[in-house]
Amino acid sequence: MNSLTYFRTALQVSYMRFPVAAFLSSLSFSEIDSNKPHLTSGTKHFSSFQELEMEGSNTTYTRYEQCVRGLYQTNLFNPVKLGLKNIEELHEALGAPADKVPVVHIAGTNGKGSVAIKIASTLQKLNPSLRVGLFCSPHISSFRERMQINGKMISEEDVVNLLPKIDDVCKQKQIPATFFEITTALAFLFFRKADIIVLETGLGGRLDATNVIKSPSLSVITSIGLEHTRILGNTVEEIAIEKGGIIKKLRPVLVGPNVPHEVLRQCAEEKGASHYLTCDDVLGEASSPITDFDMENARTAKAALTILHREHPNLVGNLEQSIVAEGTAVRPPCRFENVTLDGNLRAVLDVAHNPPAMQYLLEKLQSTYPEEKFRFVIGMSADKDIEQICEFLLEHLEVRSIHLVEAHHARAAKIEAILEACPKLKISRWNVEDRSITFQIKSALELARCNNEIVVVCGSVFLMAEAREALGFDEPRDSQYISEVAGAHLKHGQELFTNSVMPDSEKI
Repeated sequence: MNSLTYFRTALQVSYMRFPVAAFLSSLSFSEIDSNKPHLTSGTKHFSSFQELEMEGSNTTYTRYEQCVRGLYQTNLFNPVKLGLKNIEELHEALGAPADKVPVVHIAGTNGKGSVAIKIASTLQKLNPSLRVGLFCSPHISSFRERMQINGKMISEEDVVNLLPKIDDVCKQKQIPATFFEITTALAFLFFRKADIIVLETGLGGRLDATNVIKSPSLSVITSIGLEHTRILGNTVEEIAIEKGGIIKKLRPVLVGPNVPHEVLRQCAEEKGASHYLTCDDVLGEASSPITDFDMENARTAKAALTILHREHPNLVGNLEQSIVAEGTAVRPPCRFENVTLDGNLRAVLDVAHNPPAMQYLLEKLQSTYPEEKFRFVIGMSADKDIEQICEFLLEHLEVRSIHLVEAHHARAAKIEAILEACPKLKISRWNVEDRSITFQIKSALELARCNNEIVVVCGSVFLMAEAREALGFDEPRDSQYISEVAGAHLKHGQELFTNSVMPDSEKI
């Protein structure tokens, strides 16, 4: 063992109980590459944000870059143990900021991010003086997207100023907080400026860090499907119990149409919820069939806003139907996002990442553009049902109109793994010498121009930052220094729990 390896190991052991301080110390030696600039020329290691601040003027990177890069590496020093103990202690030590304002807490397999953004957007339009906090994950291009007030992302300055407070508390209270717990705490501190918070869960519900909320104004469960089965359960019913963990005593819960109602209704009764409500209960039966996921999400958001108006009439304001329609029509980025490019080229960006979402995307494309042909650029996450996703693709597309890519991310499926799961794709378009999204998007655009096709980029949220840049988007994007470690927290991360298994003591 060389001296650097020994030192790394010693630091990991020493900082097991103080992972936030550990990530700061890691800033000066992690990912060492002689071809890249380093934070310092020596082997200085930081043990606090204060030391980091003193050294900031001597480094190549900004303090924001250092802090966020380090935050991503937190879980490397402390494998995640599922549960709420850390976040409960941390939230309480910070003064329980999220318990001081109304909260809408949203969980679900699909649709939770869309419903969250629709609710937040509509609240802002209904009452322009209202400061609406929105917490969602994962982000597309910048870490700061995860926490916003009235659509404005948290500033780099706020990130740098607030993280030291969390660091201090974790050290003083000996709280081994994880990436997602720290990020959630950061959002709660930022939302001290907000009048109401719309809060999307990271994964599941019962053991998600956002579930530190004691008494939300409303809990919403959008849909239930098979996902993260190693963590949440092997059946829809087991997963429903985990999502139902956000239901709280004496508070209402709203559920979407695609859930196991018997399981969730029982969950609501056991937890003592004040009301178990469907969209039909709140809005009446739909006048026409809901055949579109965005229509379903908009209807769920409208029902949620109606309940919120009953709970907080002075805060929400009058539910003017034209404003509600406008607000609930808002879509998150990369959710069937249509882009017009030079030369009348068109592209659609969608984060469809599991079989139901992919099936919906394909149906939506055909119903929206019935006379058009499509060319797909797709990459997937390694923990998804790649075979099933590919089967759906091949039912609708010629194999040579599919371009395979591999995101620079810890969870990205290798091109070889995609080909192994679906050998028919061996004659699709891919390049192991250049696996990048940019390379295949450029190739797809050239072919689409010749063949009069629409380019569709999909398969994973982790493709989208590079895809948007390749398509010419001008928006905040975290630097390569941050993005090259952006998946480090996922190895044992609370955000996605890819390699974690729920301990028996935490199972229901």
